[in-house]
Amino acid sequence: MLRVAVESAAGLPKKKLGSPDPITSVVFKDEKKKTKSISNEVNPVWNETLEFDLKGVPLDSSSYIDVFVKDYETLGKDKLIGSAKVSLKDLASSQVKSLPVKNLALVDENGKNIGGTISMVIGYEPPAGAMTNPQDQQDGSMAGNTAGGEEGDVTDAGVPGAVTSPGEPGQKLRSRTRKRHNLANKPQDFQIRVRVIEGRQLPGNNIKPVVKVHVCGETHRTRIRKGNNPYFDEMFFFNINMLPSELFDEVISFRVYNSSSFRSDCLMGEFKLDIGYIYDEPAHCIMKKWVLLSDPDDSSSGAKGYIKVSMFVVGTGDEPPMERKEEDSDKDDVESNLLLPAGIALRWVTLKLKVFRAEDLPQMDDSITQSIKEAFGGQENKKNLVDPFVEAWFAGKKLCTKIIEKNANPEWNQQLNLQVKFPSMCERIKLSVFDWDRLTGNDAIGTTFLDLSKIASSGGEVEGETGESEMGFLPTFGPCYISLYGSLREFSGLPDSYDDLNLGKGEGAAYRGRILVELSTKLDGKADTSVEEIPSDDILVVQKYQRRRKYCLCAVFHSATMIQEPGEPIQFEVSIGNYGNKMDLTCKPLASTTQYTCAVFDGNNYYYLPWGNTKPVVSITSFWEDINHRLDSLNIILYISNRLQTNLNILKSAVLSKATNARLEEIWLKLINQLMEDISSIKIPDLEGKPNLTTLDIQIKKLRDSALKSIMEGAKHLFEEATDVNNCLSIIEGWLDKLKQLAEEPQNSMPDVIIWMLRGEKRVAYTRIPAYQVLYSSYCEQACGQYCGKTQTVFMQYPMDIKKGLKIPVQIRVNMWLGLATEEKKFNHYAEGIFNVFAELYENQAQVLGKWGTTGLLNRSKFSDVTGKVKLKHEYFMPPVGWEWEGDWSVDPEKNLLTEADAGHTEFVDEVYENETRFPGGEWKIAAVPYTDVNGEKLLGPTEIECPPGWKWEDNWTFDGNRAVDEKGWEYGVTIPPDDKPKSWVAAEKMYHVHRRRRMIRPRKRIPGVKTTTDKKDIGDAEGWEYSSLIGWKFHRQQRSSDTFRRRRWRRKMAPADRVGASAIFKLEGALGVDMESKGDEKGTQTEASVKQFGANTPTVSCTFDRSNAYHLRVYVYQGRNLIALDKDSFSDPYVHVSFLHHSQTTETIKCTLNPTWDQTLIFKNVEIYGDPQSLAQNPPRVVMEIFDSDQVGKDEMLGRSTCVPLVKLNPGMDESPKLLWEPVMHKNAPAGEVLVAAELILKTKESDTELPLAPPKRGEKLYMVPQGVRPVVQLTAIEVLAWGLRNMKTYQLAPVTSPCLVVECGGERVQTAVIKNMKKCPNFQGNVLLLKVLLPKEEMYAPPIVLKVIDHRPFGRKPVVGQCTICTLEEFRCDPYVTVAEVAMSSKVSLMAAGPRDLHVNIDDGRQQLLEAQEKETVDWWSKFYASVGESEKCRPYLDKGYDKLEVYKHELENVKEFMGLTDFCKTFKLQRGKNESDDDDPAVVGEFKGSFKVYPLPDDPGVAPPPRQFRELPDSVSQECVVRIYIVQAIDLQPKDNNGKCDPYIKISLGKKSVDDRDNYIPYTLNPVFGRMFEMTCFLPQDKDLKIAVYDFDLLSRDEKVGETVIDLENRFLSYFGSYCGLAQTYCISGPNQWRDQNKPSQILEHHARLKGLSPPRSEDNGNTLSFGGRLYCLSDFEANQKIHEHLGPPSERIALHVLRTQGLVPEHVETRTLYSSFQPTLPQGKLQMWVDIFPKSLGPPGPPFDISPRKAKKYFLRVIVWNTTDVVLDETSITGENMSDVYVKGWMPGMEENKQKTDVHYRSLDGDGNFNWRFVFGFEYLPAEQLCLVSKKEHFWNLDKSEFRIPPKLIVQIWDNDKFSLDDYLGAIELDLHHLINPSKTPEKCDLRMVPDGTTHPKSDQFKSLFDQKSVRGWWPCYMDKDGKRELGGKVEMTLEIVNEKEADERPAGKGRDEPNMNPKLDPPKRPETSFFWFSNPCKTCKFIVWRRFKWLFIGLIVLILVLLFIGILLYSLPNYISMKIVKPFN
Repeated sequence: MLRVAVESAAGLPKKKLGSPDPITSVVFKDEKKKTKSISNEVNPVWNETLEFDLKGVPLDSSSYIDVFVKDYETLGKDKLIGSAKVSLKDLASSQVKSLPVKNLALVDENGKNIGGTISMVIGYEPPAGAMTNPQDQQDGSMAGNTAGGEEGDVTDAGVPGAVTSPGEPGQKLRSRTRKRHNLANKPQDFQIRVRVIEGRQLPGNNIKPVVKVHVCGETHRTRIRKGNNPYFDEMFFFNINMLPSELFDEVISFRVYNSSSFRSDCLMGEFKLDIGYIYDEPAHCIMKKWVLLSDPDDSSSGAKGYIKVSMFVVGTGDEPPMERKEEDSDKDDVESNLLLPAGIALRWVTLKLKVFRAEDLPQMDDSITQSIKEAFGGQENKKNLVDPFVEAWFAGKKLCTKIIEKNANPEWNQQLNLQVKFPSMCERIKLSVFDWDRLTGNDAIGTTFLDLSKIASSGGEVEGETGESEMGFLPTFGPCYISLYGSLREFSGLPDSYDDLNLGKGEGAAYRGRILVELSTKLDGKADTSVEEIPSDDILVVQKYQRRRKYCLCAVFHSATMIQEPGEPIQFEVSIGNYGNKMDLTCKPLASTTQYTCAVFDGNNYYYLPWGNTKPVVSITSFWEDINHRLDSLNIILYISNRLQTNLNILKSAVLSKATNARLEEIWLKLINQLMEDISSIKIPDLEGKPNLTTLDIQIKKLRDSALKSIMEGAKHLFEEATDVNNCLSIIEGWLDKLKQLAEEPQNSMPDVIIWMLRGEKRVAYTRIPAYQVLYSSYCEQACGQYCGKTQTVFMQYPMDIKKGLKIPVQIRVNMWLGLATEEKKFNHYAEGIFNVFAELYENQAQVLGKWGTTGLLNRSKFSDVTGKVKLKHEYFMPPVGWEWEGDWSVDPEKNLLTEADAGHTEFVDEVYENETRFPGGEWKIAAVPYTDVNGEKLLGPTEIECPPGWKWEDNWTFDGNRAVDEKGWEYGVTIPPDDKPKSWVAAEKMYHVHRRRRMIRPRKRIPGVKTTTDKKDIGDAEGWEYSSLIGWKFHRQQRSSDTFRRRRWRRKMAPADRVGASAIFKLEGALGVDMESKGDEKGTQTEASVKQFGANTPTVSCTFDRSNAYHLRVYVYQGRNLIALDKDSFSDPYVHVSFLHHSQTTETIKCTLNPTWDQTLIFKNVEIYGDPQSLAQNPPRVVMEIFDSDQVGKDEMLGRSTCVPLVKLNPGMDESPKLLWEPVMHKNAPAGEVLVAAELILKTKESDTELPLAPPKRGEKLYMVPQGVRPVVQLTAIEVLAWGLRNMKTYQLAPVTSPCLVVECGGERVQTAVIKNMKKCPNFQGNVLLLKVLLPKEEMYAPPIVLKVIDHRPFGRKPVVGQCTICTLEEFRCDPYVTVAEVAMSSKVSLMAAGPRDLHVNIDDGRQQLLEAQEKETVDWWSKFYASVGESEKCRPYLDKGYDKLEVYKHELENVKEFMGLTDFCKTFKLQRGKNESDDDDPAVVGEFKGSFKVYPLPDDPGVAPPPRQFRELPDSVSQECVVRIYIVQAIDLQPKDNNGKCDPYIKISLGKKSVDDRDNYIPYTLNPVFGRMFEMTCFLPQDKDLKIAVYDFDLLSRDEKVGETVIDLENRFLSYFGSYCGLAQTYCISGPNQWRDQNKPSQILEHHARLKGLSPPRSEDNGNTLSFGGRLYCLSDFEANQKIHEHLGPPSERIALHVLRTQGLVPEHVETRTLYSSFQPTLPQGKLQMWVDIFPKSLGPPGPPFDISPRKAKKYFLRVIVWNTTDVVLDETSITGENMSDVYVKGWMPGMEENKQKTDVHYRSLDGDGNFNWRFVFGFEYLPAEQLCLVSKKEHFWNLDKSEFRIPPKLIVQIWDNDKFSLDDYLGAIELDLHHLINPSKTPEKCDLRMVPDGTTHPKSDQFKSLFDQKSVRGWWPCYMDKDGKRELGGKVEMTLEIVNEKEADERPAGKGRDEPNMNPKLDPPKRPETSFFWFSNPCKTCKFIVWRRFKWLFIGLIVLILVLLFIGILLYSLPNYISMKIVKPFN
């Protein structure tokens, strides 16, 4: 009995009108009971008990009840308020008798929490005699089967997360994500292949399972199979194009459905897995693993069977692994192949995620409702316009907290219980905070991830340690805040263009609040509810983790340079969290922004902010939790790893530049010693007594300590034992990786520091700097952040930059310090310069009628802030607490907005914009303001501008055409009022344009030694006024006639009252004051609004440096390589902009090259830098090089950007010279070549002008070259070029390339070949060898590339470049010229041409011979040889016994076999490219190929010495040859499916030159692994037809055939290669038989030519050819053939020994290669593989030998004969009319895959004891491949299919026992599935036959339990049949059978009919001896009477007869009695 006592509910939601009338109904197994309703109540109390009768069935662990609370309606249907589900698992396991359920949360239909709860108590009495199910107590972890149960049962200790158990992420978790770094973060092609092999132990009876695989929105399903152990073996392909980061979070799900069930709940089980998990496995694949299916809805139900799958993720350039199709020996061992990290049982765990609260969430909703409230006098509250809730997502499960309306600092205090199988295959918990919207979709506020690999550990990380370090820990986290980042905080009603950032895609640009969470893991427990409230005790505990301390942040901006778009004045804002965000009013105003400054042109290319000696300072105070102990250890590890990284880089570059061993050793020793010293001297801080400690802190500390210890030991070990530096590199890189993994702090609750650049009031660019990098620590110096108190260079970036950093908004140098307020005095030690604090305001005046005054100011106040929008007054300024005034208000003009542009420059370009306007379509007229600057400010015209004193003009005024302008330099735009100039400009003129301008420029140069006038800024207005024509930003010094507005700045200095030193600035909190009077009047709101908009008026802080240092900078730009091509002619015209701080210069432009050598020194003579030279030397500013492609027309395009660190010399006398290094060039975040540069920065002292290094040599008037000592040392070098020919040249400008020649350039030298006369006839060059003499650097790393250009000779003298190729490294071509090159690259084959044709065939015309061969063909074919070679010996026994040849089966292309050098030993193939890559694809178009090779060697310096011998001599003729090509296609593997059914109908198509062969008629239907076995013979001319293309197509009847993929073989390389790849060498020389010799030359001839090629004397054979001397060695035939069988096919000994010797020479053997197929649809992904080989025979050598026959093997016909003798113990399923139990038994049987050939016995009626007698024969014919042990089934899948599909399935027999019913469906009683290869041994007697004979997957079968019927031929005995009931097996009966397998021949000799039909023999079956009682009542009335009626009613009948007789007797008696009596009385006869 189950009793549910429904007590009460609470907090039900109200209705729109009034309260609900709640009523509760409880549903258990489709039975429903209700309480009464309670009217009008939101907290109803029922106290009713509902009882459910269990009908004698005990509860099991999957039982549950559903509780529904509804609103009772008298009319109509009750409305659902909320529902809940309660699992009865604990009751079922009989651990408790009653289960109190308190405050169970109710959810609505969508699973959203409604806020209400219900309480009840459930009681349970198990039915009498019910056993508790022991499996249920184990929580179904694997149906009671933990793999290795010993470790499976770990009790839960008290500390959360202190347990380690097998439920840990396997070792994989931590060492995972490493493999993903090299994937570019852009959408790319991936292919996911999933192979579903088979299922095991699927639940249910007589099921028809089907598997659906779902990946990335695409679903594929297998075919439907039958039975509980189905065999599918189907492969699915999913082609995907997406970002790798998104793909790895996608999930693959496998769902198994029962297709015979129409119900919706026919899902039997499912399994899910992250794609990223597979990608991180070795080779990105999971091979043949079993996955455990579970019920997705009920976590506790245990295993629902297994399926075996293989999964691959194939990315660009990945090689998919080969699946070996061999028999799985571990087929039955499910556990060891279960898909889990090693040796671990899957356990259910609950990830308990406590979500406490959030803070600082941004406004997300419109404030319309708020403004309405305000209108009615309510208080406006913008801050809380957000309705947040948290959503947690993990492994496909999603849970949400409740929604808290209108609260930016919500407290949820809820726990989300995520139920998952652990160790999980998913790696990240995604936490998103959403803003709930009533009407529209919810908006994301921010997203963050908890990476399990960082908050859990399997303990396997630290090797060699025992004890504690082995222990891992379960996921644990916090309590700790996690920060959210995303789009800008400012709310606007418009759609947010950066919305994706809030979903966690891309780097968030702004802080958006943070959430306080805690995660703990509970093993094995099942949470009652998925969302529950956190008890108040826990909330109190977490209070201590929210204790804040005050932190101070100071940032000094040293420079802001490389600004590309000036415009309005610029300011920077620094914020940490919400502190300092000037547009957010929730925090105190802080001095968090710099002053506005206008950008100034730097005279060359960029603009910069002219701060001079007054640097802006920002100071912010903020409050955060004290997590210094975490960040200290983080910084220490970063410090160690940074030092290691630096030393490793030095070591690597030393290895690259081939430094001496002694130098390498010195660097290496320094590296090891520093590492050991760092680890031993700097200890990670202890955690004792630290605040905010969490479990994770302790665990990470352990992990870090043990890892550092192991690195230390490794370092000691290396130090003592290492020998080779190169071998150590990988070990050291491993340490570095480990350190980088340790340097991740998941619990970092301090938000990043974000710096924003604002132009005017618009946020333009940002950068995020993690707080720990600038954090000060008192623990030790190394625990301070990397940049704490140091100046760092930062490139800011645009939010969500589409161009990926193509343009830099600004480069800043900033010095930041962040520390606890208690340690602020320490800041004084770091601060440089003098800090000043001022209050400032502006006095405004307007000019009305020629008079200046305040009357015309309109909406401006008399005194305001710099923006003019906030009204201020002198009187209302109050200094902040702790500060006081120093001095009085004074006028102090702002110099920063007005400096002179040419300060500090020797050369300068003046610019003026000339403006013209018109009415649309009219004439252009001079504009009202004809000449302006770039911002539209009025300037003098070019004719009026005078050259300033001290300068001289260099050139006349010209217009600047290097921009997006037309040919006259104009750019056009449309002016939209109120603007006075267009917002954007275009180069092409349109009718509607009304404004145009052009930039006029004129360079001038400073005259050395002449003083320029003192700065103009002193002229200006005596009273400090600055003027403007309109009220706006743009002010100037001198008054002009058009000015109508003026202002001047007043400032007043402040000083700290009680502090000394820079740290006083941290006291500046709060605003200085605003106009308070206007609060009362209506303007008040406006003032407030303006404060809101622009931040309050905070004091300005600046840092003044009393002196600057002058530096001299030299940048040596030597050369570039591999730049990207941006011009149509395949080249670029590169030049470099070099910027250093606010100086920039440009190199010269080098035309038409991707590998420019600039060889230029750029000298910056006077660079002013403020600050201490020592600190500058430690952290110098970067030199930035931007490479551009110069274009005649339009704007120069960027080719990439690179930076380099200058070598700083504080003493000019230092003799160290900078070393040129290759710096990587980046373009859109992708590598785009390299530049070879160096730079030195020299401090100039007063007297040191003379000491500066000498000026470098000049080239031309202005260009300095790179001086000696810096430039590479060169040597005269010879480059020999073998120019063999051009191939596959594509057309150029629609005309074919007909007369090309080749130009080779290297190091400034060039050489040209002769022109090819006729490309069609012979595309080879005449006179193939060229020689270049070049000065090349001695160091390989500086070597310039070789550039090849193909020039076509066209009519009219045109010579366009039609293709080019760059060969970067010369290393592989270097050689020693004096080593005699006997391997003259003379092709063995071509030299064979000289030999005349000889006949080879030795025909023995002997009839006996032919007979033998015919017999042999039966058993020995080519496939035997193939199988023997791949090791599948069972498929080729007779072949192996004869000891014939094997061949090599290569797993990849022949070109990829290492020994054969890619078959490019004669000449290599270089791809020629052309043109600009229009689309940003990785590779520009390939337009042809160049065949050739190079040899590079040094020449003697002394011209008198004879040059070394030439390398390329004795070349083969470069004429064309006619050849016969034989292409053997063996089989294809894993083709990409092209049909909807997930299959393909492949056939082969071959094209060679202009010929093609199409084998469409021989397509193979429905397969992905077709066995072709085809040979094609073609003729061709080499080299013209060198490319052999073999394609696999998919046959389609109606539509066009699709190409699956193709592979291309370069026949010319094979033909010319010295490795003899034209025809592989067999193992033995046979003149007949299956391995007959097929080459045109005999082995002895080939050996002779091989000797000539190697320069050896020809081979001599002696002793009748049994010995052979070659190359100075003597070879004996007996040595080679010592243990070989000598068979009749072998040729003469002299040839055999020649072949054996040849096989020792490393030539290509007889082989099959596996070639990957590619298609244009996914060019980078393999589409399958093709096993094949090619033979090439030149016709000039005569006919080749006979080809092999490789036709595929055919399946053989077999018959399975099953004789069903008897059954016994069959379940009696029915009750007859007469009441006895009986069954009408019959037996049904079939072989899976051949269901249409089902056979039944006759019926044994009325079996009363379960016995049945049949003597019935089933005969099943089947096609069988003995070699593969599989049945071949051919059948049409659907009636509409054209072809039969072929399936290969294991031979099995299914036998079922049924009960026959005439008028209803037959009843199923039991079945058994027999695998004919692993046949269960039957028992001899029925008594011994039981279910233990059938393995159930939990116990391992003994090896002798199974036999193969194919070996035994025949077997007889008893087998049990069973059926599943509720997951358990029940015996349904036993059947006695004889199983026999016969082949076709035996079947003819010993025929046997089906059933008992003729021929009834072998053995003869007698009719069954059934008892008389066996008959069918309907057809046998007599027997029915005899056996049913008589038997049953015998006594009734006898009784009736007796009764009738008695009655008759009595009747007669009664009848005759009166007569008799009357006679007696009357006695008439007497």
